[in-house]
Amino acid sequence: MGEDGLILSEHKVKPKAGEISENGSFKRQKNKFTTPFGNNPGNLPVEANRYRLLWTPACPWAHRTVIVRNILGLDQVISLGTASPLRPKIPQVDWEFSLDEKEVDPVLQIRYMSEIYKKTEPEYSGRPTVPVMVDLKTNTVANNDYFKLTNYLETAWKPFHKENAPNLYPEELRNDIDELNDVIFHDINNGVYKCGFALSQEAYEESYDRLFARLDELEDRLSNRRFLFGNYITDSDVRLYSTLVRFDAAYYTAFNTNRTLIREFPNLWGYARDLYQTAGFGDTTDFDSIKKHYHVSITIFVDKEDVKILPKGPDLSCWNEPHHRERLSGKKEKFLIQN
Repeated sequence: MGEDGLILSEHKVKPKAGEISENGSFKRQKNKFTTPFGNNPGNLPVEANRYRLLWTPACPWAHRTVIVRNILGLDQVISLGTASPLRPKIPQVDWEFSLDEKEVDPVLQIRYMSEIYKKTEPEYSGRPTVPVMVDLKTNTVANNDYFKLTNYLETAWKPFHKENAPNLYPEELRNDIDELNDVIFHDINNGVYKCGFALSQEAYEESYDRLFARLDELEDRLSNRRFLFGNYITDSDVRLYSTLVRFDAAYYTAFNTNRTLIREFPNLWGYARDLYQTAGFGDTTDFDSIKKHYHVSITIFVDKEDVKILPKGPDLSCWNEPHHRERLSGKKEKFLIQN
C-alpha cells in the first residue's frame, strides 16, 4: 500500500529508509512498474483473463481499484487475489496470503507479496505494494501504479466494460478530474499518512492543517451538488471515498487526524453514505479488515510486552441511514452511462 513501511523495534517507531524527509515529513516511495495499458507500442496489452489484481481490503489505493473494477464489470475478465490485512511478523514489510487455503494465493502459488516482486526484479528493494496487476502469462508484475490504474481500467479496458457501464472518466471532464485528483491525493489520500507518519511536530501540524482545509473546501463544494462533479459519480468520487470510509474507523485515532469526524461534516457524511449505499462501494468495504490493519497491524515487529487493542467501535449501522442527497440532483441514478 498500502503503504505504511513502519516497524516497531525496541518500542520505537522507525520509518523505512528514504521515506522520511529531513524535516520529519513522510515521503511516499515511487511506483516501480508503471508501463501503461493500451494499444500503443510498448504498452501492456489489454486481454481478458490475462491479469490478476492483488489487493487487501485494508488498503485505500487497492480498494479504489477494486471499486472501479467491479463497477465497470471488469471482475469478469480480471481475477482477484486477496491478502490479509494483518502484516506478517517477518523481517521485511510485506503482505501475506494467509486467508487462502494452505496460505498461498491459489493462482500464483505465492505466500508473500514480495515473492512476485522479486520474481519480476530480483534486485527489487522497495516495499511490495498493492494494488498490483500480475501478468499470468509471465507470472511477473505488470503494473503497480496505484495513481493511474483506475484511469487505465476506465479507458484502455473499455472494450471489456459491461453493457451500459457508467462513464467514470468523461473526456470533457478529464482535465478537471485530473486536477482535483491531484489535490485529493496530496492533501487527503496521502495527507492522512503524512499526519500519521510524521516524525516532527512541525511536519505533523502542517499536514494536519492542509488535510482539514481541503476537507472544509469539499464540505462546501458538496453543499449544492450531489457528487464532486455534479449529478454523477466520477473517478474523483471513488478516490475520495476510499479515504472518507476509513477516516472515523481508523485515521481519526490511529493517525491523529482528530479535529473532526467525517460524520460531523453534514455534507461529506451524507455524501459518503450515498456512495457506501451504491453497488461497488459498500459491498467492497471491509471495516473489520480496515480496523485490524490500522489499529493492530500497522507495524510488523511487536515486542511481547506491547499490547495492541482493537477498538470496539465505532457504530457502523449509521452508514445505511438515509442520506437524502438525491434531492440535490433530482435523479435516482448515480452514474453517467457510457455511450
